[in-house]
Amino acid sequence: MSTNNVYVIDSSSLIELNKHSSMDVFISVWKKLEELVKQKRLVAPYEVYKEIIKKDDQLSKWAQRHQKLFVKPTAKQIKIVQEILKEYPSIVDKNKTDSADPWVIALAIELSTSPQQTLGKVKRIVVSEELIRGERIRIPYICQKKNIECVNKIEMFRIEGWKF
Repeated sequence: MSTNNVYVIDSSSLIELNKHSSMDVFISVWKKLEELVKQKRLVAPYEVYKEIIKKDDQLSKWAQRHQKLFVKPTAKQIKIVQEILKEYPSIVDKNKTDSADPWVIALAIELSTSPQQTLGKVKRIVVSEELIRGERIRIPYICQKKNIECVNKIEMFRIEGWKF
């Protein structure tokens, strides 16, 4: 069962997948992700790329080989990020110099509201390993407030009907 969903993936999902499903062992998992990238159904904001390449590991090398996954910020995304930060300033850790979290949400919002993207029955789904914990401001919390579906990587695999 395949879908036409477009997934906006957070650093946390790629990092966790790399940690628990090494690319040299779980080859079919990574091939499926690469297929989604080729189909433009798996995307991430460029900020995710910047977080991933900080480490010199398999994931960093994979990200460098799959640049098509990463979307450069648009003027609309910048505006959406500014609105998110105004409404939910604690989504960004003041001790960190960068955070992809508001960019993940902004990209999902932009894709959901773009006229050419809203044709057909295509869902935009955020993929993150973060969890809702009370009122703590994390990706799933803001997605819930903005009516954006948010799932973890295993739920994405289930939606796509993947079996390994």
